[in-house]
Amino acid sequence: MYFSRFATSLYLLSFAFLLQTIVGTDPLFHFCSSSEKFIDNGTYETNLNKLMGYLYLAAPPTGFGKGSVGEKNDKVNGLALCRGDVSNTDCKACITESSGEIRKRCPDNKAAIIWYDYCLLKYSNVNFFGQVAYQNRFYMWNLNNVSDPASFNQKTKELLSNLAQKAFINSKMYATGELELEESEKLYGLTQCTRDLSSSDCKKCLDDAISELPNCCDGKEGGRVVGGSCNIRYEIYPFVNS
Repeated sequence: MYFSRFATSLYLLSFAFLLQTIVGTDPLFHFCSSSEKFIDNGTYETNLNKLMGYLYLAAPPTGFGKGSVGEKNDKVNGLALCRGDVSNTDCKACITESSGEIRKRCPDNKAAIIWYDYCLLKYSNVNFFGQVAYQNRFYMWNLNNVSDPASFNQKTKELLSNLAQKAFINSKMYATGELELEESEKLYGLTQCTRDLSSSDCKKCLDDAISELPNCCDGKEGGRVVGGSCNIRYEIYPFVNS
């Protein structure tokens, strides 16, 4: 019995360490809806729990899952998206972490969204599938400035625009690539959409995100524009798994 308890405790500690290693200690960002709340232990919460369980199983094999549970006012719609280079194991770990964390941060909200480096989790009482979410967008950037902002900004736009062209025709709606800079340096980029969007809407979302770069990341060595339907990122170092 002692060994069994010890082994179980060791497993739980190991899994917790794996989650922390894979996911990180904190999400990148989250939003809670401010208008509608659900009743504790009510039908909506039951449906939300069922949806979280479904997404945990549905998303990892392909990196994306979406579904709805319930009817009328108790219907919950949700999706989970993992970064295109993330393994099945890492995707599952990220969804596990995000589903628990969003319930802590938005305990009674009928709609919420949370982002980690490896995944996105989103749910709502409103059917948002197939609609580009331009709201709830946030920005991240490297504090370091480049020496030639005008040239760097142009190359950043060139790289991400090319990747947007690749992503919207890709079945995973995901693309990564690199561009040569001066002195043997490279610029690395990523574009990705949630797969409930049409190809044309994915392209619109990415183009709009790219147009936001001057507002957040002008002349910065790295930056992200992240939303509920798509995200873009560029860095001067590799950041995706090979």
